[in-house]
Amino acid sequence: MDTKKTTFNNRLLPYLLLAPQLFITLVFFIWPAAQAVKSSFEREDPFGLSTAFVGLLHYQRLFEDPNYLDALSRTAVFAVSVTALSMLLGLAFAASVDRLVRSGKVYTTLLVWPYAVAPVVAGVLWWFLFNSSTGLMPFFLEKIGIDWDHDLNGTQAMILIIIAAAWKQVSYNFLFFLAGLQSVPQSLMEAAAIDGSGPVKRFFNISLPLLSPTTFFLFIINVNYTMFDTFPIVDATTVGGPAQATTTLVYKVYQDGYLGLNLGSSSAQSVLLMLIVMVLTFVQFRYVERRVQY
Repeated sequence: MDTKKTTFNNRLLPYLLLAPQLFITLVFFIWPAAQAVKSSFEREDPFGLSTAFVGLLHYQRLFEDPNYLDALSRTAVFAVSVTALSMLLGLAFAASVDRLVRSGKVYTTLLVWPYAVAPVVAGVLWWFLFNSSTGLMPFFLEKIGIDWDHDLNGTQAMILIIIAAAWKQVSYNFLFFLAGLQSVPQSLMEAAAIDGSGPVKRFFNISLPLLSPTTFFLFIINVNYTMFDTFPIVDATTVGGPAQATTTLVYKVYQDGYLGLNLGSSSAQSVLLMLIVMVLTFVQFRYVERRVQY
C-alpha cells in the first residue's frame, strides 16, 4: 500500500506556516520569561526609573526567608491534595458513567459543566458556600460539631481552596478517564467475565492498568494546574490568609510583585517556580513513565 506524502515545492512555505505560532510563543512566552530571568538579577525601584545588578542576592534572600519556605511547603501539600482528590474523583465518576447505557450522555454533560466555569467564579462559589455568616456548609457542619470559620482557621482555609481547586479540575480528569475506559477492548472484559471475574476485579486487573498512559498524562497536567492556574481560586476565596496560611508560591509572586512592588524578588520567585515545575516534569518523564504500559 502506497503512503501519500506531502511535499512542499517552496522551501519557505513550511516556515511561513509555522511563523504565526512561533511569533505568539516568542512574544507571549519566551520574551516574558527572559525578562523575568533578567529582572531576577536586578534591583529595580517600583517605578522602573533605575535598576542595579545584584547577582544572586534575591535568590539568596528567598532561601533565607521563612515565609517563602513556608509557602513552598504549603504549595507541596496543596498540589498533592488537589491532584490526588481531583484525579480520584474523576476516575470514580468516569467508572460510574462508563457502566451506564441509557443515561450516560446526560451524566457526562452534567459532570462537564464545572470545567466551563472560570476559576475565579469557582472560587467565589465555594466562598459563598463556606461563608461563616451566610453559607450553607457551616450550618450543616455545625450540626456535627464542627465550628467552621476559614477566616480565622488556617487549616480550614487550606481545605477550602483544595476543595475549590479540585472541583474545578474534576471535569477535565473525568473526560480523559471516560475516553480511556471506553477505549478498553470489550473482548478483554467479556473474556474476564466468562472466567468469573466480577466488575471490581475487572476494573483493577484490566481497565486500570490500561489507563496508565491517561493517568500519567493527567498527573502532569494536574501538577502544572496546581502550580500556575489556581491563583484566581486562592485570590477569590482566602486572599492568601489567614496569616498567610493559604499563600502558595504563585500567589506569593503576586503579593510580592504586584502588591509589595518588590519586582526583583517576585521575578526570582517566578523563575524558581518555573524551575520547580520543569524539574517535576523531568522526574515524572524520567522515572514515573517507566511504569506506564502503552
